Amino acid sequence: MKQDTIAAIATGMTNSGIGIIRVSGEEAFSIIDKIYRSKGNKILSKEKSHTIHYGYIYDGEDMVDEVLVSVMRAPRTYTGENTVEINCHGGLFIVQKVLEVVLKYGARMAEPGEFSKRGFLNGKMDLSKAEAVMDLIHSKSEYAYKNSLNQLKGNLFAKIKECREKLIYEIAFIESALDDPEHIDINGYSEKLKITVKELEKIIGKLIDSSMNGKIIKEGIKTVIVGKPNAGKSSLLNVLLGEERAIVTDIEGTTRDVLEESVNLGGIKLVIMDTAGIRDTEDIVEKIGVEKAKDHVKNADFIMYVVDSSKPLDENDNEIFQMLKDKKSLVLLNKMDLNTVVTEDEIKRKTESEVISISAKENIGIDVLTEKIKNMFLHGEIDFNEDIMITNLRHKNLLEEALESLKMVEQSIENNMPEDFYSIDLMSAYAALGYIIGEEVEEDLVDEIFSKFCMGK
Repeated sequence: MKQDTIAAIATGMTNSGIGIIRVSGEEAFSIIDKIYRSKGNKILSKEKSHTIHYGYIYDGEDMVDEVLVSVMRAPRTYTGENTVEINCHGGLFIVQKVLEVVLKYGARMAEPGEFSKRGFLNGKMDLSKAEAVMDLIHSKSEYAYKNSLNQLKGNLFAKIKECREKLIYEIAFIESALDDPEHIDINGYSEKLKITVKELEKIIGKLIDSSMNGKIIKEGIKTVIVGKPNAGKSSLLNVLLGEERAIVTDIEGTTRDVLEESVNLGGIKLVIMDTAGIRDTEDIVEKIGVEKAKDHVKNADFIMYVVDSSKPLDENDNEIFQMLKDKKSLVLLNKMDLNTVVTEDEIKRKTESEVISISAKENIGIDVLTEKIKNMFLHGEIDFNEDIMITNLRHKNLLEEALESLKMVEQSIENNMPEDFYSIDLMSAYAALGYIIGEEVEEDLVDEIFSKFCMGK
């Protein structure tokens, strides 16, 4: 790890009431002593840890800003190093000016994620916690926020640690038995090991299964709204967003391109695409829009098919029904506030998708729609005091690798293989789990993970 002292702006790059410059490293206190002045002539390097001091930042004899400075001594800091945080006025020019003074007097500009990286390298957090920090910053729904907090508390770390402890116990027993067969009896051990392996497979399998919910929680549900022209697709988008985002007219074919928006629906993030109405058309531009709509349907996680209940079904509807096959979807029987000619029973004869009657214009049935989506995608009730949701693809891949190694142990037991075969695959599972929490990790992976963090974190 680089030992020089680093600094960066830790607040958003926009004008605000307060801006914070974070400084971390061995020289943090000596740097602040050079640039901080107060009426009592305090020397901050001599002050108690975790105290805040009012004063001024100076560049030589020029006063730069009026500030509050937090002093935190190692190791009880985010990075595990001596840390100073300068709270100054939040104008972009002022914050940048204070940072320039800090850099001038001995600090180096921090790389993205370098504060968190130092915290990891100094043992202040495991790798899964560090990644949870990034997820927390980028969370865009209540579920994503709570799941990130859950991992930040160390729930995933504790579960992985528990599994690794069981694995290393079995590895150590096998190695001891092979080294000292006269004193350690290994008869009947295979069946005992098989029970342990089954238990671990169950724990890891449950974590892998949670990744579907985890993906939805973190990334959102890729949702496509389809239907014929003027069925009410754009009206539905507007009511879900709570604003007039899409143009709504009585003219068919108003929407010609794909309009993408994100919405928080009952704690779940939906990435919604409003598409061109699907119909046969000779209009070249509209035809391109229809083809785009069909392409998005193929790649969607979820489809909301809006049917105009005031008009009979036709061949265009039959084409859309075919698109719904093998896809998660809901049919929304819209315009229930008008005289209807299409019934739920008629829809159900054409598709296995569930049908909900709504009126996007009158905001009828939207609560039912929200609850239905939650039930479709979040399997069972999520208790964020206990449940662990795997939202990180790296974690999922390593869990699958560990599970595969455990299955190979089980297969070796079934085939009555020698005990030293067990320890090889047990060690592979142990290592894979270690990569999740950073107890076994290469330097380039650490660099890659932390480079994705924002500056100053």
